[in-house]
Amino acid sequence: MNINTSMPQKLKPFFQKEISDYRENLQYGNLQKAWEHLERAHILVQAFPWQHTYVDWKMLIFGIKIKSFREVIGQIPRLLVGGVKSFVGRIPVGNTGGANVPPLKPLPIDKEILEIFTKAGMRNYGS
Repeated sequence: MNINTSMPQKLKPFFQKEISDYRENLQYGNLQKAWEHLERAHILVQAFPWQHTYVDWKMLIFGIKIKSFREVIGQIPRLLVGGVKSFVGRIPVGNTGGANVPPLKPLPIDKEILEIFTKAGMRNYGS
């Protein structure tokens, strides 16, 4: 069993950029772009329990903000088990984390995000 406890240092700036871009777009009311940055952040950190749970929390708060009952209800189980699954290395790679995607469904990873994994020294991730 692969146990994950912390995100690689080289991945942190990419994650922080997605969160920063999320906040900026949210501030200016660009809700679709804000959500896209949360999804990208989710893909980047879903293997790391603390950051994964943080993004799921942000998705829950976003769902509340836009008054999406579906998103709020969809994030609750993810908050309860997502970080645990990350901790033991049992995640659906590429899953974007929103309620519009089954929580255990792996998805293809965008080429740009695969390049980020390579830059962060995670060459085999998602391939």
